[in-house]
Amino acid sequence: MSLKIRLRDDMQAAQRSKDKPRLGVIRLIMAAIKQREIDERTELDDEQVLAVLDKMAKQRRESIEQFRQANRTDLADKEVFELELIRTYLPAALSAEELNRLIDQAISDSGAESMRDMGKVMGLLKPQIQGRADMSAVSAQVKQRLSH
Repeated sequence: MSLKIRLRDDMQAAQRSKDKPRLGVIRLIMAAIKQREIDERTELDDEQVLAVLDKMAKQRRESIEQFRQANRTDLADKEVFELELIRTYLPAALSAEELNRLIDQAISDSGAESMRDMGKVMGLLKPQIQGRADMSAVSAQVKQRLSH
């Protein structure tokens, strides 16, 4: 089942059960997908929907951090709820060892030797880890390995 169909079905289930918080988050997701479809004048496939979800999850993680620094636990809690719901539509997160193995593989496949080759490595990694790992953390790990 495609992600868009699953989201639509979950939205209808939330409407029937009168689960307003869940319905609100699913509507936000659907609106973000629809906006990207309108902007690009195309129908998004599952990979592109994952990219939208990944971006939304990243935004929530950043907001949570900022709200906690500002002692706004009420807003942070709302963002945590949204993040947890978004994560249910993302594939299972990669373990640290799986991620390290993929990074090692991408470095060897691209023949990367220095920081100049970072784009090649990230280009190989992105399709494999989209939605399964925080891209900024992965980027930092790749940087660290290539700087030696």
